[in-house]
Amino acid sequence: MQNAPNIVLIKTSSLGDVLHNLPVVSDICRHIPDARIDWVVEEKFAPLPALHPNVSRVIPVAMRRWRKSLWQSRGEMRAACRNLRASHYDLALDTQGLLKSALITRCIRAPRCGFDRDSAREPLASLFYDHTYSIEKNLHAVERNRQLAGQSLGYTPQGAPDYGIRAPALNLPWLPPEPYAVLLHATSRDEKLWDEANWIALGKRLGQMGTRAILPWGSAEEQARGERLCAAIPGAICPPAIGLEDAAALLGGARAAVGVDTGLSHLAAALGVPTVGIYTATDPGLTGLHAGKHAINLGGKQQPPDVEQVMVALRQCRGQ
Repeated sequence: MQNAPNIVLIKTSSLGDVLHNLPVVSDICRHIPDARIDWVVEEKFAPLPALHPNVSRVIPVAMRRWRKSLWQSRGEMRAACRNLRASHYDLALDTQGLLKSALITRCIRAPRCGFDRDSAREPLASLFYDHTYSIEKNLHAVERNRQLAGQSLGYTPQGAPDYGIRAPALNLPWLPPEPYAVLLHATSRDEKLWDEANWIALGKRLGQMGTRAILPWGSAEEQARGERLCAAIPGAICPPAIGLEDAAALLGGARAAVGVDTGLSHLAAALGVPTVGIYTATDPGLTGLHAGKHAINLGGKQQPPDVEQVMVALRQCRGQ
């Protein structure tokens, strides 16, 4: 595309998927410096695209909430579609490849681009696009997004992904002044958890090195686990509930982060924090941390790493 100043990206969820789309913004701005980029995203994750200075407008939608009460939400859905239809765009790019994202894309009056039938996560989504592109499925999710954007806009992505985000200013009154590491122990499925004894041993090792452990949480069950772990790790802190913006600030100020297969691990890596990803039930090859030398994946399906492996990886990603 020779001149596409107004582009809208559609990547609504989940947390990790939204983060994996950030390098698309950096790539577009590198190849089309005058582009204006908006982003349609699930309301819960709206703070993430806003961290990128080249995202002009974040447009929240509520597909998850709307699906729970379609009849009651029909007015809100129509209003969201009218809002998108009224905006002028030169191109709409759906990097999600799901029916829900394709339906959103269909509301936009612009050439609509997305994955072809063999590349999309839900093949029927390809029917809603004006232009479709074949992207290898065995690429990491970050590179699939970058390749789709490049083919849609006429450039070839090069080099390592640039997430382009900056952490908000750190203003957390409960956070002590000492160096700290964030231990991301919570995830969406129990099989992705790392044994609590391992977290305790890791937290103690970090404490012996002068680094306090911070264990954030997002649910009552996760809070209870965090409190158990903190009771066994000298100096560890189980903080109050925090939102995504404060989580980004917390991670951005950390000496390091260690996390299981969860979106916040990807956020830490995207912010340039030395990060170790722990995988116990999934293969990190296609959706693991993907942010250069400061992010290291360990483990895999039924192959959880031990504490010593994590400590070695932490030293490596910190360049020690």
